[in-house]
Amino acid sequence: MILTKQVWRGFASDNYAGIDSEVIKRMVLVNQGHEIAYGDDSVTAEFNKLVKQLFGSKAVGFPVFNGTGANVVALQAGLKRWEAVICVESAHIHADEGGAPEKMGGIKLWTVPSPTGKLTPELLDTQVFDMGFVHRAQPGVVSITQTTEMGTVYTAKEIKALAARAHKHGLLLHMDGARLSNAAAALKLSFKQFTTDLGVDLVSLGATKIGALAAEAVIVTDAKSARGKELANAMPFLRKTSMQLPSKMRFVSAQLLALFEDDARVALANARHANAMAKRLYEGVVQIAKKHKEVKVPNPTEANAVFPILPPKVTAKLQKDYRFYVWNQATGQVRWMCAWDTTVADVDGLLEALRKALK
Repeated sequence: MILTKQVWRGFASDNYAGIDSEVIKRMVLVNQGHEIAYGDDSVTAEFNKLVKQLFGSKAVGFPVFNGTGANVVALQAGLKRWEAVICVESAHIHADEGGAPEKMGGIKLWTVPSPTGKLTPELLDTQVFDMGFVHRAQPGVVSITQTTEMGTVYTAKEIKALAARAHKHGLLLHMDGARLSNAAAALKLSFKQFTTDLGVDLVSLGATKIGALAAEAVIVTDAKSARGKELANAMPFLRKTSMQLPSKMRFVSAQLLALFEDDARVALANARHANAMAKRLYEGVVQIAKKHKEVKVPNPTEANAVFPILPPKVTAKLQKDYRFYVWNQATGQVRWMCAWDTTVADVDGLLEALRKALK
């Protein structure tokens, strides 16, 4: 039986894209014979070596199924039962995890507003008070989303300052890296240079959005330090109790290897392409906005997301042919995500549809 389907393109999410062919090849390659289950296999052993190449010799990695699971497991590892997480209101763990940190992890989130989607040391400080006061959930971890949910990218300087401030308060710094490859491509830095080297303690390494089927990982950047050992020792048990332990882990690890080996060759190539398509889309919308004052582009495009503000009627017209999300119902701001397989024709088609809708 030949399966036929209608092929369409959209800008709703980079999760809408398919699987990179290199990932499929690697999964087929490891689909031979038997391997020990639950991570004691040769493929996961290779991934463990790769983690040290990407994040430093003291780093250890733990493959999981998805980004929500990676974040919940990472945060649970960094927190005591009575502690909380500081993040911005638009952070993925707060706005887009369906309450999973609260429901599955029992984690309190202390949030602060940020129009750029970025946390700053000053904003962090606003939630560090009543330390030792039993009636307030005590901050234990600071979590930042890289790239942010507003499409911005934390610079190395900003991350270093946040790590220093978090550690000054005795807090750990977690980076939700669902789009870590897009950030690396935008910053033109290695993963280690804007995580481990700057003091990030925990990283959720994203692979699904950059071409995997279902593969993410939690990285402990320094498993040799006293606190890092605690994190690394807790991770296997938390991964199991959080239902994020793949039995056939070799197929998850194979996806991560396909994307991130050879200095993350495939992941970074995919990220650079997605970012370039978003830049093309952003520049096109800016030109349209010059002629149509009802169109506004308040957010810069720093990675693979574009956030224009459109009249509701125009948005409704565009959504007949293109899937995308309204990001802010009050202002009419929408989000257009470019994926690793977005084409020039996709971008130009959306821009032309926008021009027609504005007429």
